Amino acid sequence: MTDTVYRTLYRMPRQSHPTPPELIAEKALLIVNQRGPGALSFRTLADHLGVPHPTLQRRCTDMAGLLDMCTDYLAAQLPDIPTTIGWAAATEQRFRALYDLLTDHPGLVALRGARPWLGKQLLARLVEPQLAHSVEVGMAPDEAVRTYRRMYLFTLGSASFVDHRDPKGAQDMTRRALAALDPDEFPMLAGQLSAIVPAVVDHDVYYGGLRQLIRAADLEAGA
Repeated sequence: MTDTVYRTLYRMPRQSHPTPPELIAEKALLIVNQRGPGALSFRTLADHLGVPHPTLQRRCTDMAGLLDMCTDYLAAQLPDIPTTIGWAAATEQRFRALYDLLTDHPGLVALRGARPWLGKQLLARLVEPQLAHSVEVGMAPDEAVRTYRRMYLFTLGSASFVDHRDPKGAQDMTRRALAALDPDEFPMLAGQLSAIVPAVVDHDVYYGGLRQLIRAADLEAGA
């Protein structure tokens, strides 16, 4: 090898392998879960991954693209629920799995806000099988969509308004706010702290509400 060829070869920039989206999502979620949603930025994530900041940003396009990547990474963990267990049981298992995933990652839920969850994994593991199962048991397509939408919004809302990773903090905040009320003006809220505060972080509130929605849809459709 001539000296010229040697210098040319070894001065050429080395081609790095693109960072897998799974690793990007995993590190992003680690930052959000450990340091809070405000800590996530392309620069911070790039430092954790050991890649150039511009390269990472091009890989994800923008913050919305990064959050979509994280959502799809989590949605891939949703279980495949067999239809053989019946529509009501399968529906409950699907949405409980989504609820568990969301409550485990409140920072991501907060960052996404009102953005729709339309990643391929969520569509494949939740939306498509739920709609197909509903039509299979006799619902019209528009009825299946409305039923899904009710349960999806209820699940997302139930997971969004309380940080279930810090139940004591959520309870303390509620207790302080209600204790400051004038009992004459708010006799129920100020006088029923022992009933209200535990319900704030009680997962059974969600589970019971989900079952009510399922029973109502079951009766309407005769599923």
